[in-house]
Amino acid sequence: MPEKLGRDLDPAAVRAWCALALDALGREREEIDAINVYPVADGDTGTNLYLTVEAARQAVEAVFAAHEADGTAPAPADTVRALAHGALIGARGNSGTILAQLLRGMAEVLARGGDGPHLAEALRTASASARQAVAHPVEGTILSVAAAAARAASGAGSALPAVARAAYDGALAALEDTPGQLDVLARAGVVDAGGRGLVTVLGALVEALSGEAPAKGPRARRAAPLPHTAAAPQEPCAASGPAYEVIYLLEADDDAVARLRARLDGLGDSLVVVGGDGLWNVHVHVDDAGAAVEAGVEAGRPYRIRVTHFAADAAKSAAGPAEPTQRAVVAVVPGEGLAALCAEAGATAVLALPGRPPASGELLDAIRRAHAREVVLLPNSAELRHPAAAAAEQARAEGVRVALVPTRAAVQGIAALAVHEPGRRFDEDVVAMTAAAGATRYGELAVAEHQSFTSAGVCQAGDVLGLIDGDVAVIGHDLAETARTVLDRMLSGGGELVTLVLAADAPPALADRLERHVRDRYLAVDTCVYHGGRQQAPLLIGVE
Repeated sequence: MPEKLGRDLDPAAVRAWCALALDALGREREEIDAINVYPVADGDTGTNLYLTVEAARQAVEAVFAAHEADGTAPAPADTVRALAHGALIGARGNSGTILAQLLRGMAEVLARGGDGPHLAEALRTASASARQAVAHPVEGTILSVAAAAARAASGAGSALPAVARAAYDGALAALEDTPGQLDVLARAGVVDAGGRGLVTVLGALVEALSGEAPAKGPRARRAAPLPHTAAAPQEPCAASGPAYEVIYLLEADDDAVARLRARLDGLGDSLVVVGGDGLWNVHVHVDDAGAAVEAGVEAGRPYRIRVTHFAADAAKSAAGPAEPTQRAVVAVVPGEGLAALCAEAGATAVLALPGRPPASGELLDAIRRAHAREVVLLPNSAELRHPAAAAAEQARAEGVRVALVPTRAAVQGIAALAVHEPGRRFDEDVVAMTAAAGATRYGELAVAEHQSFTSAGVCQAGDVLGLIDGDVAVIGHDLAETARTVLDRMLSGGGELVTLVLAADAPPALADRLERHVRDRYLAVDTCVYHGGRQQAPLLIGVE
């Protein structure tokens, strides 16, 4: 039993709260996943809440580690702000993003004090800020549970443990009422999964302050499969709802975020934008993932972009808490178009922004999200060799069998994914994917930003550079003409398939011109064209 930690929500209590919440969500993650039917029946709410709290705990532990080095104790304000910042940075999914805003709202008040009245005020502020962050609040969700917790805490007096216990009891009662507020829950015979997760987090707070875990409510049961005719037209994410979940962190000012909210609200649903002080976490469900990312680019600087295709997870809610799949592929891609392509193929995509390749932690997170016993990792960049190796090593330490295929370009990753066969033995599959990637020469076009010396001579700002296998091979002035020259050089040694990946801002006729060039000059060579979306290179080329 944890030691009773005193009368204030001090740094030690916050630290204990994080640890207990993470442990509790770890135990209940699969159970919460199994009851998730709203806003999307994708069976990942428990996992998303766990990852959000894990990030919060890591941020709090980093504060303690920094102070332990010089023998001092962290300030209460620094601890609760680290809690909120970590949750914001690591928020996952709809419920995880809302939980991050709840913690941020609490931190605004708890930074001033950690007694009972401050906790009650913190819960009220948290509930209000979370509701404001959701574009179209719906009752019967985590928002209703948070509001009930705040109301109950406000009438609980001034003793800190009593306030926390009242908040927990109020949240639990509200959770049991959620099926009566939301038809999709009533039809599935479950309570709201996000609200269930919040009750777990509040229960951990009670345990951190009192030393005793509160009695748990009725055990959740697995959601019943919903008939296709059951979805009401007004439900935002019915079977005909948006195809993709898009999440990213965004550096932007308040005015730009206000415009972003309006634009994303017109693109999709389940819109949640949380944060402040220049850093935001954006979550939305859309059919056009590229447009959602592009809106973020116009508002500021998006990064840690994650695109999930719901169809890949459509059967999870009916199947309940699934066992880890035997094998999955994790691929880094340079544009949201290829991210959608990977998602449709069943792979987990990690989007690399121009000038900001994903860190090892982001790759490790993607491996975990794949939820598989065996994972093939495709870094698709020479720059990611070391981060990918570090992520693979950590995942192996967690019991996942990871094979790192040393792909150096996205087109090599496409070639590897094309021959991926989960039914083969793992080693055989990895060998086949590695061979396909190794048999693919890769090229790309770039525009020189300034005068410089290259392996093909001196280029001037604005010149079109044709790179083959990472080295500049052609310096030209016209995009299409340079692309044809690069293709001819790559095909001079033979080839059976040309893959072209065009950026969103590439000339519309470029693909047709290059396909016609290949068809007229190389009769036995096929061509495949993909639209990569917003990517740094106007054109990526692969020759197999």
